[in-house]
Amino acid sequence: MGNYHHHGDRGGRRPRRSFGRGERAPIPAPRPGADAKLKKVFARIGTPDPAPFVPDDFQLRALETVARADCLVTAPTGAGKTWIALQAIAKVFEQGGRAWYASPLKALTNAKMAEFGQHFGAAHVGILTGDRKENADAPIIVGTTEILRNQLYDAMHRGETLDTDFVVLDEAHYLGDEDRGVVWEETMIYLPQRVPLLLLSATVGNAAQIARWLTAIRRKPCEVVQETRRPVPLYPLLLHPSGTLLPLLIGDERSGKTRLYKKVGDFLSARRPPLLAPPGKLPPFGALLAILRKYHLLPAIFFLKSRADCDQAVQLCLENNIEDPERAERLRQRMAELAERFPHIRRHRQRWAVEHLAVGAHHSGQLPAWKQVLEVLMSEGHLDAIFATSTVAAGVDFPARTVAFLNSDRFNGREFMPLDATELQQMTGRAGRRGKDRIGFALLVPGKYMDVRQVAKQFKAPAADVHSRIRINFSMTLNLLLSHSPPEVEHLLHRSLATFQRHGAAMGGEHAAHSHLWTDFQRHVTFLQTTGFVDDQHRLTEDGQWAAQLRIDQPLLVAEGLRLDLFPRSDPVLLAAIMASLVNDKETDEHLDKKGAPEALVQAMDKVVKGLRGFAKHMLSRGFEARPLHLKPALAIHHWAGGRPWERSVQAGQMAEGDLAMLALRTADNLRHMVALKAVFPQVADTAKEAIGRILRDPVMPDHDIAAEAVGPAAGTPPAPAPSPLAEALNRARQS
Repeated sequence: MGNYHHHGDRGGRRPRRSFGRGERAPIPAPRPGADAKLKKVFARIGTPDPAPFVPDDFQLRALETVARADCLVTAPTGAGKTWIALQAIAKVFEQGGRAWYASPLKALTNAKMAEFGQHFGAAHVGILTGDRKENADAPIIVGTTEILRNQLYDAMHRGETLDTDFVVLDEAHYLGDEDRGVVWEETMIYLPQRVPLLLLSATVGNAAQIARWLTAIRRKPCEVVQETRRPVPLYPLLLHPSGTLLPLLIGDERSGKTRLYKKVGDFLSARRPPLLAPPGKLPPFGALLAILRKYHLLPAIFFLKSRADCDQAVQLCLENNIEDPERAERLRQRMAELAERFPHIRRHRQRWAVEHLAVGAHHSGQLPAWKQVLEVLMSEGHLDAIFATSTVAAGVDFPARTVAFLNSDRFNGREFMPLDATELQQMTGRAGRRGKDRIGFALLVPGKYMDVRQVAKQFKAPAADVHSRIRINFSMTLNLLLSHSPPEVEHLLHRSLATFQRHGAAMGGEHAAHSHLWTDFQRHVTFLQTTGFVDDQHRLTEDGQWAAQLRIDQPLLVAEGLRLDLFPRSDPVLLAAIMASLVNDKETDEHLDKKGAPEALVQAMDKVVKGLRGFAKHMLSRGFEARPLHLKPALAIHHWAGGRPWERSVQAGQMAEGDLAMLALRTADNLRHMVALKAVFPQVADTAKEAIGRILRDPVMPDHDIAAEAVGPAAGTPPAPAPSPLAEALNRARQS
């Protein structure tokens, strides 16, 4: 199995030095300034006058459309798509029907759970994610798209229809996500025709094509309702290294088109342009905040390249003292309230910076609860700035007056790729707070990783197209054979977006796309036959039937481990550790001495690795992935499940807190699939259930969802039941 075996930020200040011949002189600190062209623009800054909510035309058109057809709504972030969903669900609910609201992220799902609970009453709303299962029989369900897809699998297996009368797919542009787009596409293919479908999406370039595909496969109209106007206008700026703010683009009175502002072009064309910071160094963020403060451009979200940059940026804001003592006291009190229930937040290393500098770092290396705290503080207006990686652009709702970019690319999980128009729109969607701002700003900060001309083009470019990401995997293959014959599966695959998009693109394109999917499906079936999960008649064996319930990343390795009795049957700590190793998908440098690990863990790992080696080699020889097992993630979860302190567990895994929290959540999700096999493996199922309880505790799974508490109903929703005193206090805080 290759390396299917055990393996075992630099920082610091440079000393001062003199500058010799040929070297740049010290870079002067930027001083606040603004181009004269911005005088009228900055005069628009302010809070709009309060006004009663009036639905926009596109919102009303969407409601009219979804009453008679499937509907794809594309609109900028913050335009009010959730309002449409609430009104459409309310109509279904009032008629005694059931509705399903699916979103891509657990954090977003938790927030919608709280929002819908306020709107419809908590007793009428349930939630289904990998972490939470509450009120599952409620008429209104919010959950992740994976759970909805799994329910469709189960309904097809039982020969039943999905127990809902209306489905909303939020963030529907995830259809084009390289890793998870397959789940969205499967959901759309499997959803019964009788269930109306409302898709909510950021702007996509080929919305009409997506609608035509849905019309073709669901045999009912799907219409597009498109809104391109932002609720808060966006104005792009460039920060000259001198500290002067410049318009990025300027309108051409003759052509009506926009072009780079001349001073921006001159700066970009300079032979030796001035620098804001030494090459490879971050800019002086304290000075940048002073510039933005002078021109009333705070609060701001800075998108940076890496977690380390976000953390370092906080340390570069030491002069950003809160001058208003009353504001400082309000922030400290609010932080104390939020941290009171969470010991790990109370002693977080960046708490001092939040309370004294009004800034914080938000990225996947942070604890979930810490990120929620920052989101709440930002939403309530307590912070000046958040330094975040681009992943914050999706799934969270804490807009700012200004969004600043230091990079013209973003990390997609594998490599850095240039920002496209859709990604830029998603990120700038946080600029300008509806009801709080008359205008929002996107600020480009020049530096090593900023291609100003490229980003300027994306401001003017149409949204990118969404392309099919469907691919065959073993979980899909098992679940389709659970309820379909091979010819029926071939028909389903023929309905894929990939097939539709290739049709007409080139001669034989439709056949080529379908043929590729069908050939790959047959390749998976052949492997399942050789390993005893599928028989010669293309039906699932007994092993195949229970293995189909393992809707996880490596179902066959886990299934083989169960068949060979490789997993600890009565030790929840060891079982959690083994599953963590199977779940781990990060490259890890295994500089870990096995002598430092408990002997029981080393032996359990050796048993699994040796027992699965032959099966894994078989998979690899047939071109299928079989990820190596590492001791380091297993040791971290072994510490945590065994009751060791959180800090010790983080140290054992040599990983960031957020990474360990995510590993624990994913491990628990995989263990849940084991629990579902109680009829076949009762002892392992019971042990898996106990293991889940041992790892889902604070700070991995806080007792309270901070962000959900601070969420409010969408604008224009009907009156909700009388709020609690806490909700009233939060509403007052949001309005202040």
